[in-house]
Amino acid sequence: MSKNWNGAKWIRRERRLAIYMRDGLACVWCGSSLEDEGVTLSLDHIVPVSQGGKNISRNLVTSCRKCNSVRGDRSLHDFASAVAYYLNRGVAAQSIIAYVLDCANRPVDLRVAQHIISKRASWQRALEDANEIRKEEQK
Repeated sequence: MSKNWNGAKWIRRERRLAIYMRDGLACVWCGSSLEDEGVTLSLDHIVPVSQGGKNISRNLVTSCRKCNSVRGDRSLHDFASAVAYYLNRGVAAQSIIAYVLDCANRPVDLRVAQHIISKRASWQRALEDANEIRKEEQK
């Protein structure tokens, strides 16, 4: 069975947005967010599909496009170690792993994501609005 991983068609947009919101609209690996210029969010499999990972919410986390493409099919531990070295901010690989797993175990609220999308003209507008809501909640 061939899977098409290009684009967003492998996952419903409501679930994608709900996972992005669960993870704070930021990359779980490096912390880049929509506020950062040039950042595009994507979904990353904690256990890569090539290693038996599934397309379930507990195995999906928000990743910036850069981290996702650089990771490839490296294990959680190997990539967390590489990110810790790359960031060079005194963050240990174990802290990154703990954060990734914490995000993955948080509940995904599909109802809120569906509501946001239903009130917006486009998927991109919904993502921008979700980011604005998150900023307001942080104040």
